[in-house]
Amino acid sequence: MSKHKLKKRLYSILTIAGVIGFIASFLQMVEKIELLKNPSAQLACNLNAIFSCSNILNTWQSSVFGFPNSLMCIIFFVIMITAGLIGWMDGSTSKTLRMVFMGVAVFFVGFGFWYLWQSIVIVGAICVYCIFCYGSVLVITGSWFRLNYQELNVSKKVRKIIDKIVIGNFDILILCLIALAVITEAIAKFA
Repeated sequence: MSKHKLKKRLYSILTIAGVIGFIASFLQMVEKIELLKNPSAQLACNLNAIFSCSNILNTWQSSVFGFPNSLMCIIFFVIMITAGLIGWMDGSTSKTLRMVFMGVAVFFVGFGFWYLWQSIVIVGAICVYCIFCYGSVLVITGSWFRLNYQELNVSKKVRKIIDKIVIGNFDILILCLIALAVITEAIAKFA
């Protein structure tokens, strides 16, 4: 596959993951607003005692920075969709901007992992929308890494290691292991 086709494919994956994450975070925001209007509302994402958005949306963890996390996610996913569409349509962005996008995506991997850990272990519930958001974040991060890894400012030794990681698809494996860690947390807590 040509380098151009690979970039288009990665940008399309990034865009699609952004759309999925946007829809999930938007629906979660709608549910949060409903819960604020009516604290005893039955939310569509309350499937059972384990998959219960209400249990999570009523905790401080769902508004870590003073506003709903879903609002932050909506903004993140809109930016990722826009960046993905620019790349998909053969537009260009500066290396610096792409690195910033990748850095923000990596932040969301860490934040999402913490948030899901809090939800599962401390709160004792899982938000269905959060699972879709986090899966999208992992895919977006992987896409940005693949788009940017050749331009990382690293030594030749590190460059060889990164090249081997990408050739062996170990970057994808790492993201899958992160997802598996979340799944394992849930199984250990609720099984």
